[in-house]
Amino acid sequence: MNRSVQIIERDGKPEWAVVPYAVYMQLAEDAEMLQDIRDYDSVKLAIEQSKEELIPAEVAFALLDGENPVKVWREYRGFTQQQLAERAEISTPYLSQIETGKRSGTTEVLLAIAKALNVTLDEIVPKTVA
Repeated sequence: MNRSVQIIERDGKPEWAVVPYAVYMQLAEDAEMLQDIRDYDSVKLAIEQSKEELIPAEVAFALLDGENPVKVWREYRGFTQQQLAERAEISTPYLSQIETGKRSGTTEVLLAIAKALNVTLDEIVPKTVA
């Protein structure tokens, strides 16, 4: 590769390296692969340290299909409505109304539910299409 690189100097110091396009493309591909490896290693470490969680496909698909996120997460965590309501310190009927969409829940209530489910508020607030 050294013979195909042209070095352009300014004031006697290398300032630019001109390489054939094929070499440039290989370098770009190698840099992207290196970033992918670093991202993989970072996520793998976060999972090993319990800082990240693997979510089953059925949970992701249920959320993408527009099912109520509170219900999806509650069922995934293995809670009954009564258990989650107790953990969030709300009534079971109130939780049921949130899950069916009859009530939206205050920010404080949704935060309590999110904490009880060990998820973020963003993960349980139903996404609306504008």
